[in-house]
Amino acid sequence: MKIGFIGLGNMGTGMARNLLRAGHHVVVYNRTSGKAQALAADGARIAATPADCCRDSEAVFTMLSDDSAAESAVFGEDGIAGALAAGAVHVSSSTIGTAMARRLAAAHAARGQEYLSAPVFGRPEAAESAKLIVVVAGPAGPIARCRPLFEAIGRQTFEVGPEPWQANALKLCGNFMLASMLESFGEAVACLRKARVDPQVFLDAIVALFGSPVYANYGRMVVEERFEPAGFALRLALKDVRLVLETAQEVVAPMPVASLVRDRLLSAMALDQANLDWSSIAKVSARSAGLRDS
Repeated sequence: MKIGFIGLGNMGTGMARNLLRAGHHVVVYNRTSGKAQALAADGARIAATPADCCRDSEAVFTMLSDDSAAESAVFGEDGIAGALAAGAVHVSSSTIGTAMARRLAAAHAARGQEYLSAPVFGRPEAAESAKLIVVVAGPAGPIARCRPLFEAIGRQTFEVGPEPWQANALKLCGNFMLASMLESFGEAVACLRKARVDPQVFLDAIVALFGSPVYANYGRMVVEERFEPAGFALRLALKDVRLVLETAQEVVAPMPVASLVRDRLLSAMALDQANLDWSSIAKVSARSAGLRDS
């Protein structure tokens, strides 16, 4: 297929590269062109604007940081909405709010274009190795057409529902659970350090108990206090927890733990951790327990 790909950050670069490896013709665009140059050697064509990325494309992926970036790429000058062909598909893999997803779906429908929300779970190394988990929602026809694309970037795809925003709701709830795990693990590690118990022994026991790569990977980062470079910046985690609370308000579903995690992330932001990995939320518990940074 002829694919456009907009947004070549930590996740987007690996995703675009795997689409190329699967034999698709890929045109890429990134606001800072240096990241796009890296994919030219793999066979990608570099576009000058988001609109240029869309021309002749059957599907266009966006992998952007937030609602504002998505709005600019779609509705801005030389944006996706004005250039995507009728019947072509915009696949949004960005972690955006449910309200923005509904706005995008309506705007594309008014132009005769298709729209799918297809956010992903996984860190940059999973994006590079095509081991992401894809959660997609939208009309059945476009999902079927795009399934080979999802198979090229991920190890498993879950269909969430017929309305695109439902995939965003699932992704936000998933990220909330991951943030909650990081908060609770950080609290436990702080307690055990005060109790003079080796946190590595605790991590080994928890990994054996749950058999979870999430605990294995993030737990190691917390135990080793290795928060740079950020695979997922803490400021983006705060954005996602804010968005899940907005979704909860929309559907009238109280999420008290999410409110607590939001406040802990705000504390981390106040302590200049915005660009550290989100696992650095553990530093808030460590400080509260009187432990010094290493």
